[in-house]
Amino acid sequence: MECKENVIHYLSWGFIVSGVAYLLQQTRTQTPYGRYVTSDGTPGRTCPAKLAWFLQELPSFLVPMLLLLSTDTQPSLGKDLLLWTFCLHYFQRTFIYSLLTKGRPSPLYIVFSAVVFCSVNGFLQGHYMLHCATYDDAWQTDIRLYTGLLMFFLGMAINIHSDHILLNLRKPGEVVYKIPKGGMFEYVSGANFFGEILEWCGYALATWSLPTFSFALFTMCSIGPRAYHHHRYYQEKFEDYPKSRKAVIPFIL
Repeated sequence: MECKENVIHYLSWGFIVSGVAYLLQQTRTQTPYGRYVTSDGTPGRTCPAKLAWFLQELPSFLVPMLLLLSTDTQPSLGKDLLLWTFCLHYFQRTFIYSLLTKGRPSPLYIVFSAVVFCSVNGFLQGHYMLHCATYDDAWQTDIRLYTGLLMFFLGMAINIHSDHILLNLRKPGEVVYKIPKGGMFEYVSGANFFGEILEWCGYALATWSLPTFSFALFTMCSIGPRAYHHHRYYQEKFEDYPKSRKAVIPFIL
């Protein structure tokens, strides 16, 4: 399959523009899922958390894998990077995290929006890395590749560990929110979000391309403000909330 350069270009810039627009929207209101779901929604308008996470994360894994299986490509660095960064992350989110989550039901329109985004992004990242990305031999020793991969796997470890802390924060049957402690939560309120942002910034650095940069930027614009909202929530709810904690970037923001 030939590289669809125009499609990749327009999709990438679409992510950049929509990411900034989403950032601006979240300065005025919180996206209504998780703790921000209102109690007036009818059962028919929400989806159980485990099913919601599985459905909305699946396209990000499935679409690149289908592209990979349907394409007769030679071994390449782009193919390896796609498999061991992007697909690895979404395998964990789809088939492991979705089974563990104890979150609240998500509104159906949020789930549908996430399915659409993950399907488009799965195609964008998969098609680019398989059919457009070219890396010469020098890239295999480039500092950006190794720094990016280090950032990615460090971010993934932080993300998984932070999720583990959150999942075990409450006893079975409890519905109250508590102050998360341990790991990167000692430094930021949104430790899981920080880990994921670090992942995709590392992915963008290791692959050095517009499509991966646009996805990293969209991630920062979408979950960065959510970390800030969580931070404000904790500060307002708990008088003893640690004052030294930042929202999403340790020691800075």
